[in-house]
Amino acid sequence: MHPRNKRSYLLLVALVLLGTWLAVRTSAALAQTATGTPAPSQNPPGKSQPAQQQPSADQKAPNQPGAAVQAPATQGEAPESQQGDVFVFKKEVDEVTLHATVVDDRNRLVTNLDRNDFVVFEDGKQQKITSFRREDIPVAMGIVIDNSGSMRDKRPAVNAAAINLVQSSNPQDKVFVVNFNEEYFLDQDYTASVPKLKDALERIEARGGTALYDAVVASAGHLKKSGELEKKVLLVVTDGEDNASRESLEQAVRRLQEQNGPTVYTIGLLGDEHSKRARRALREMAEQTGGVAFFPKDLGEVNAITSQIAHDIRNQYTIQYKPSTPQNVGGYRAVKVEAQAHGYKKLQVRTRSGYYAGQQRASASGSSGQ
Repeated sequence: MHPRNKRSYLLLVALVLLGTWLAVRTSAALAQTATGTPAPSQNPPGKSQPAQQQPSADQKAPNQPGAAVQAPATQGEAPESQQGDVFVFKKEVDEVTLHATVVDDRNRLVTNLDRNDFVVFEDGKQQKITSFRREDIPVAMGIVIDNSGSMRDKRPAVNAAAINLVQSSNPQDKVFVVNFNEEYFLDQDYTASVPKLKDALERIEARGGTALYDAVVASAGHLKKSGELEKKVLLVVTDGEDNASRESLEQAVRRLQEQNGPTVYTIGLLGDEHSKRARRALREMAEQTGGVAFFPKDLGEVNAITSQIAHDIRNQYTIQYKPSTPQNVGGYRAVKVEAQAHGYKKLQVRTRSGYYAGQQRASASGSSGQ
C-alpha cells in the first residue's frame, strides 16, 4: 500500500473508532436520564435542597399544627427513589436520644451523675452510650390547652401558669400554642416572645367538646418543624375526657413514641365526676414519654406545677446510643435506663419507655423537585 493511502486508511479507522465511542457515551447518558439518576452536578455535596413531606392520612388543614410540614434534605443525601419528576429523599436516623430525669428515694432531683453511672437497655440488651451530657439546652415546646366550654372559668389561672412555665424556662426556648375544643387551632407558632404567647393564650372561645387526642397528635407532628432544637416537650392541660377525636388514645401514644419524640407533661383538672379513663389517658401519654401526669386538687396548685415542670426540663441528662439492632428492623423497642452512684441508696430514672424504630426516618422522608 502506498504510504499516503496507508495514512488515509489509519485516519479513517481512527474516525470510525471515535464515532463509536461517542455513540456509546451518548447512549449511556440517555439511559441515565431515563432511570431518573441525577448527575453529580445536579446535587453538589454540601448543598441542601428543600424536601416537601408527602401528604399523609392524618394531614390537617393549613391553619392547624401538623399541616404541610416541610423538612430540609440532609447534606450528602442521595435520592432513594423517583416519583415522576420528583426525587424522594430519606433521612437516616442512626442514634436514639433519651432525655432522662433522675430522682432519689425522696423524689429529689439528682443532677451530679456522670456517664459511667448510667446503663441503657434496649429490648433487654445493654447498649453502648455514644454521647452524654447534662446541660440546660433550649427546647421546642408546645403548650396544648383545652378550650372547651367547661374550661371557661379555669383559663385565666391556666394561662398565667403557662406563662410562668415559659418565663421559668430557657430564654432560648421556642414555644407554640394550640387551643382545642372539638377542633384545634395553632394560635401562635414558634416564638420566644412572651407578649405573643399571652395573646394566643387569651384567645378563648370556650365551647364544644374535647378533641384531646387529635390535638396531641397534630402538635407532636408540628414539633418536627423545630429544626435545630433536638429536645422536644409538650404541656397538655385539660379538665375532661376526650369525646370528639378521630384519633384514639393508642394512636396518640404511638405518635408520641416515634423515635426521639417529645416528653409530655399533662395536667388534669379533673373532678370526681370524671371516670378513670381520663386519668389513665393523661398518665399514659406522660409516663410512656418520660414525663409526669399531675392532678391538682384545685387551680391554686397549677402555677407551682408549671414551675416544677420547668425545673425538671432544665435539669435532665441527654443520653444517646446507637442501637445494636439495625434501624431497618422495624417494630417497637422497649427502653430502660438504670443509674447507680455512690452515696445514693436507690435512684429512679424517668425517660421514655420505648419507641418505634424507623418512625422518625419515615416521617423525615421528603422530596425535592429537580
